[in-house]
Amino acid sequence: MPDKKHLQDRPIGVLDSGVGGLSVLKALVQELPHEDLLYLGDTARTPYGTRAEEEIRKFVEEMLCYLEEQKVKQVVLACNTITALGCDRLQKAHPFVLVGMSKGEQQLLAAAKNKKIGIMATPFTVASAMHKKALEAIDPAVQVYPVPCPKFVPLVEGERFTGPELDSAVDEYTRPLKEAGVDAVCLSCTHYPFLQKELQAALGSAVTVIDPAEATALLCRQQLEGEGLLNEKKTKGSVTVCCTADIERVKRLAAHMLSERECDFRMVTLPSK
Repeated sequence: MPDKKHLQDRPIGVLDSGVGGLSVLKALVQELPHEDLLYLGDTARTPYGTRAEEEIRKFVEEMLCYLEEQKVKQVVLACNTITALGCDRLQKAHPFVLVGMSKGEQQLLAAAKNKKIGIMATPFTVASAMHKKALEAIDPAVQVYPVPCPKFVPLVEGERFTGPELDSAVDEYTRPLKEAGVDAVCLSCTHYPFLQKELQAALGSAVTVIDPAEATALLCRQQLEGEGLLNEKKTKGSVTVCCTADIERVKRLAAHMLSERECDFRMVTLPSK
């Protein structure tokens, strides 16, 4: 068994169904600047949020096996759809701890003065009701309005950040939240922060839009501290972005969240199980 010092020097793995998790990678770079980060986006098979659960689990296991081969010390599930599958069920025999996306419940409840909260997510995540359950467990009086937003991931992955198609989708998905009178909204898919400016404008300044990436990065730090696995070096950590397809597109999308000069980009082939 490697000693703690050797484990401290290992990278943190970050996985996602595509490029959405780059928003979480950005938060991890800020929260854990001395850690080496290895991101893996399954851009060849995105989106996951409209797929069957059995298929998603197969894909995720392939990604976890790849990250195990890279000897990571922790894996961040930078995807709400994957998190909805349950960290305990995904853990299996993998030697690292899995950290799922924060549901942002504390931030949402603090911001929702009228206790009306909107959840924008993929159909799979909405069907899991994980955000609703987490919020109601803290405050049973909260009113939760989940909205499945299946058009957003293909728009982000396709780099369609302007135009009538995006405008129409933003209007379609924010309208029921405005009609419900929500005062806080959680971007419960890691792709959606790419559209945060447009969503905030559509919802209005009275609505607090929350990206749980920062809370997720804090969970990662706390877990590493608890296990004595924080990297003790004082130099800046490396950032490697791996994808299964379309590396040039991934580079362009990464520039929305990170400085391209900070990243090393690689194409990978996942082990098939």
